[in-house]
Amino acid sequence: MERTPMRAAAEAVARSLARAGHLVYFAGGCVRDRLMGYPVKDIDIATSARPDEVLRLFPGSWEVGAAFGVVLVLHKGFCFEVATFRKDGNYSDGRRPDAVYFTDAREDARRRDFTMNGLFEEPFSDPPGGIVDYVDGVADIEAGILRAIGNPDCRFEEDSLRLMRAVRFAVTREVAMEAETYASVCRNSGLLARIAPERIREELDRILLAPRRRAGVEMLVETGLMKHIIPEVYAMVDCGQPPQWHPEGDVYTHTLMMLEALGTDGGPVSLELALAVLLHDIGKPACREVDETGRIRFSGHDKEGAALARVILRRLKYSNAVVDAVADMVERHMRFMHVRQMKKSTLRMFMNSPFFRDELELHRLDCLSSNGLMDNWQFVRDARESYRREPLVPPPLVTGRYLMALGFSPGPDFKKWLSHIQELQLEGTLRNRREALLRLGQIAPVDQNTLAEYLEKLAL
Repeated sequence: MERTPMRAAAEAVARSLARAGHLVYFAGGCVRDRLMGYPVKDIDIATSARPDEVLRLFPGSWEVGAAFGVVLVLHKGFCFEVATFRKDGNYSDGRRPDAVYFTDAREDARRRDFTMNGLFEEPFSDPPGGIVDYVDGVADIEAGILRAIGNPDCRFEEDSLRLMRAVRFAVTREVAMEAETYASVCRNSGLLARIAPERIREELDRILLAPRRRAGVEMLVETGLMKHIIPEVYAMVDCGQPPQWHPEGDVYTHTLMMLEALGTDGGPVSLELALAVLLHDIGKPACREVDETGRIRFSGHDKEGAALARVILRRLKYSNAVVDAVADMVERHMRFMHVRQMKKSTLRMFMNSPFFRDELELHRLDCLSSNGLMDNWQFVRDARESYRREPLVPPPLVTGRYLMALGFSPGPDFKKWLSHIQELQLEGTLRNRREALLRLGQIAPVDQNTLAEYLEKLAL
């Protein structure tokens, strides 16, 4: 077992507690992940020491959950949660216990959510890594099973965010949910309505950023949890598409295929891209039309989808930056159909989006998960490569400052004139500021003597 600086610091904290006569274990996720071969990102410590005793042993530490017996201890640049063994009282709000009672390690393990999270590790065992298992968590890890501790209905009734955590652990730790635990998630999916959108969003993000995101979304839909997250997803199920363009099937199947393909090329997956993949066709069900010949159309689904995406993401309390980025990608995703007909200036502006790398990947996945036609994707790739050594949209040759110097007052024509000059600049028709100002003199009521004097002043 690798002894990292974090592990060494945690052992030092545990040693101080043990020397003071207290039982001490490493607990929960750090034990699970070490056994499963995942990187250990933090180490939680469980102990028989009461919070006041922990505070005395570690001056400068502080309580973060006085009611729950949790103290934050800083040591060697690392921060550790040191929690007193406890059992929980009633959960009246479905998220936090109304009271806790200090107890022993066995009771502490049994109050936890899933068996794989209910394990303890002895910090000083020889050889290191001795496991204390009161809940048969080791056997479940070895079998690749996610099982609730005790009665799953009780566990989810106590803390309903555990419903989302169950899906998240199944996806991120690549385990199968035990049958009764899964059935309990289905039975109790409605309890998720008690949880704040921010907490739901955090779990959804972790699912969407995991390689097995498709399985996670399918599980959320099949258990009914998605009804309390993004209920609009259900309308995509059985929403038929034109088979000549979408031989893969309905909108939901198409979206699942894109989620499965996302990240398989080894490229980075941003949260914005993952959300855009999930929501890019969310507007199709509302826009679906079938004409008298049986032809299926989804006219305007990009704009409808962008509006729906904004509603959904705001409901889940995403930041304005995420909402804007995802909605823009959804609204623009159909523009790739027309890239080969765009003027050079229009194409350059289109490719200048701050999230265009994600947009291009969204389009690639869209094609691969439907008709497989990659011509437009390759065209844009080649176009971007051709501008690799220069800005897609360079600084404008003419700005409002030049117009005012020629005697114009700001007004509606400013934008029209400047846009025209910039378009010609991006087309390559105008190569320098002199040419741009001369062109301005042709489209705006500029006194030619004034323009000549201004060009001379600028030494153009």
